[in-house]
Amino acid sequence: MAALRAAVPVLALLGLCLGPAAAVTPLVIWHGMGDSCCNPVSMGYIQKLVEKKIPGIYVLSLKIGSNLIQDMENSFFMNVNDQVSEVCSQLATDPHLKGGYNAMGFSQGGQFLRAVAQRCPSPPMLTLISVGGQHQGVYGFPRCPGESSHICDWIRKTLDLAAYTKAVQEHLVQAEYWHDPLKEEDYRKNSIFLADINQERGINETYKKNLMALRKFVMVKFLNDTMVDPPISEWFGFYKSGQAKETIPLQETLLYKEDRLGLQEMDKAGKLVFLGVKGDHLHFSEEWFDSTILPFLQ
Repeated sequence: MAALRAAVPVLALLGLCLGPAAAVTPLVIWHGMGDSCCNPVSMGYIQKLVEKKIPGIYVLSLKIGSNLIQDMENSFFMNVNDQVSEVCSQLATDPHLKGGYNAMGFSQGGQFLRAVAQRCPSPPMLTLISVGGQHQGVYGFPRCPGESSHICDWIRKTLDLAAYTKAVQEHLVQAEYWHDPLKEEDYRKNSIFLADINQERGINETYKKNLMALRKFVMVKFLNDTMVDPPISEWFGFYKSGQAKETIPLQETLLYKEDRLGLQEMDKAGKLVFLGVKGDHLHFSEEWFDSTILPFLQ
């Protein structure tokens, strides 16, 4: 007992020197098209995997709507700007996130979370991980996960014919990041979401400042992707303007050269991370996730 009492001041001194254990940074995840927050084979699986590997972490899997069916339907038909506003409200009122959080978006959830970073800096997003996100949009709709083929066919035909009409832009999610390299002027003028967050109509300095505040912006591209057209959009590249065959990387785009979003400066500072993984869209192994993605969350 005497030895224990003698050790107490030493232990207290060690506590002062070492300080309290570092808190685990919370994680926010956003699913892709046709999925939902808590699907046990997709987002539910990812959430449990992260919670298992990082004990004590708080994971918020975003749900847009009052139930899982609404959440899935909203991934097709709810105005993206309204979705982003809803998410910003969720994050601002969640006490677990007030000190900051990491974010991980899957497929279209990647560009949606980037919009959150640019538009809603409080609470602060620290690291953004985009897993197959389409940051320059898409020009093609080869496959459609999670829904019946008649919906996929309808979306494909609608995008081909009327992607930039007001009604379609406001009510079809995929139209809001449809980027036609043959109709760049129509895209810049009428895209209500992607053209805005990509600074296509002017420079919003707040967007630029907020994105540059990220510690890391990690972009994962699937090297055998048959879903995203063009796949290089997952690394912020796109088709060279005026045609739909030749693609250029981010560093050759005007967005980068003019540094409209601060991506050039972030790149030079080592904040941009480009990762490639073998496989089709959103196909990856637990081993790859553990070794490649988890380190950005710890």
